[in-house]
Amino acid sequence: MRLSNVTAIFLACLTLAGCAANSRPATVQAGRPSEETTGSVAQSAVPVPAADIGDVAAQAAPPQETLAWAGSIPQPQAFAPASRTVGAPVPSDRPIAMLSPDKPEMGTAPQTRSQIYSYGFRDAKPINFGSISPRKLAVHGVDVSRWQAEIDWERLRRQGANFAYIKATDGGDHLDPMFKKNWRRAKEAGLKRGAYHFFYWCRTAGEQADWFIRNVPKEAGALPPVIDVEWNGESSCKRRPSRERVLEKMQVFMDKLERHYGQRPIIYTAPDFYRDNLKGAFLDYPFWLRSVAAHPSKVYPKRKWVFWQYSGSGLSHGVDGRIDLNVFHGDEGDWHDWVASR
Repeated sequence: MRLSNVTAIFLACLTLAGCAANSRPATVQAGRPSEETTGSVAQSAVPVPAADIGDVAAQAAPPQETLAWAGSIPQPQAFAPASRTVGAPVPSDRPIAMLSPDKPEMGTAPQTRSQIYSYGFRDAKPINFGSISPRKLAVHGVDVSRWQAEIDWERLRRQGANFAYIKATDGGDHLDPMFKKNWRRAKEAGLKRGAYHFFYWCRTAGEQADWFIRNVPKEAGALPPVIDVEWNGESSCKRRPSRERVLEKMQVFMDKLERHYGQRPIIYTAPDFYRDNLKGAFLDYPFWLRSVAAHPSKVYPKRKWVFWQYSGSGLSHGVDGRIDLNVFHGDEGDWHDWVASR
């Protein structure tokens, strides 16, 4: 053959190879699960599966934090911290009044009242809360993540878990490897359940909201989504933004979730983060407060709450190791009314 023919054949082969490579579906293997831990920090010795994040494009390195918004926004919203916090109506003591924004319905869910199972948990580090003990409240529940490994949801419910918040995502690219299974099994066992996102301060708020929306189903009857905001010394992200920046990022994330799910997100937080950033802020949002040594009224004065995480060392049938214990702020009637309003 002449040299020109050889060259032409060689170039044609390269072109065909490139087309064949580009015709394959893009796939990505989940990386090592995030090292973030929240609530129950004791890691299970039982291996858990790698996260299945579906058929997605390869994950890029975290973007530089220049703008809070990331991704396409259905409708622009300007952030004005003062207008959302200063002068906002203070919700009443009844938890029902805290979560009644006018939002579109997601679908029709059967309005049947589920059985309430009474408290049956034990605690590895019991606290005497005195006359304001969480045991005096009627509706208890749990929050879980991959660290609880395999859960017997039927036994856990009979032990007193009437609701469950399940770890779904953290940051902009981590999916809890047990989320899909826990989400399905909790519903099958008859628990009311919702999903929570652990917020990274080194990722954009819009990017994190998009990741949560991508992985958490929009289902009628699900509890409101939760944004978990706290300082975590174990995180690879050591950034601690200013209070103003924290409130801005949270607002961006919560606005996006509220538009998508039709429910105002719940804010989960811990005492130190609340003191640094949230005191006096987001008065028109429901709160889930961690307070494992005293009643929330002592740790978060004047803050209204819907859920109280009162223990990180709970023990229960159906779970190996410790589990976070929570309680709803109200009686059984309040609970049924609140769930129906979702």
